[in-house]
Amino acid sequence: MADDQRLAPGLYLVGTPIGNLEDITLRALRVLKSVNRIACEDTRQTQKLLNHYGIATPTTSCHEHNETEKTPEFIEQLQAGASIAVVSDAGMPGISDPGMTLARAAIEAGIAVYPIPGANAALSALVASGLSASSFLYVGFLAAKSGARRAELEALAERVREGEILTLVFYEAPHRILETLEDVAKVWGSECRVAVARELTKLHEEFLRGTVSEVRSNLASRDRVRGEITLLVEAKPLTGDQVGISTSLKERVAALQKSEGLDEMAALKRAARERGISKSEAYREMQRERSRR
Repeated sequence: MADDQRLAPGLYLVGTPIGNLEDITLRALRVLKSVNRIACEDTRQTQKLLNHYGIATPTTSCHEHNETEKTPEFIEQLQAGASIAVVSDAGMPGISDPGMTLARAAIEAGIAVYPIPGANAALSALVASGLSASSFLYVGFLAAKSGARRAELEALAERVREGEILTLVFYEAPHRILETLEDVAKVWGSECRVAVARELTKLHEEFLRGTVSEVRSNLASRDRVRGEITLLVEAKPLTGDQVGISTSLKERVAALQKSEGLDEMAALKRAARERGISKSEAYREMQRERSRR
């Protein structure tokens, strides 16, 4: 990007505050003032920021439901020499927010794409979590349904190599955080270290650090859990007694039959108990696994 006040044509991915309006860079403010238009996840939300800083740049919507549809229009304007900023409601566009579809299309069209760094909940939570920041994996949102969420966590557990500690970073809804922490405990054990960062940079910012059992107990004691949440999990290689829930159900049943001489139904019952699901649910899951062969 040119150093003078006139922006070069192109697409600008602009980081915006995740709570505290002071957490925006001087460069980001200059870009938002200078572009031809701003593509917003929610124009009403962005307008609060623009009004606060006296920015009158025209805005248009660009959210998960219309980004694909509106991308050709934006590309046509960019090819004609326009400068367009993309912002999400909070943080960096494209990080569990709209923006990447347009960015990829711009790159494919040979249009310059400029990242304008700013606040990000995942990184802010990570550096203040007390967990390792030397090796981490940003996952974003887990599945809403318990079975699918558990499967995702088990798949992540299988990615942690022997001797490695990997910090996993998730975004989670407040009404699901207790269930998710319960699933984390079932995969890595109740002593797994976690951190919950709530309402980052806002008035009621809070960090809860400790074992998953301790953090869950703290949150469960409250009348209600509120606010935007970033969850960090210290993922270590699974121990022998944990491996059973990170493998496929079919593999676990076969392993129990071989190691303990159980028949299939007895092994299935044991595997279901390890996963915290009913025997009938485990049976249906194993049938699905077999049908995918």
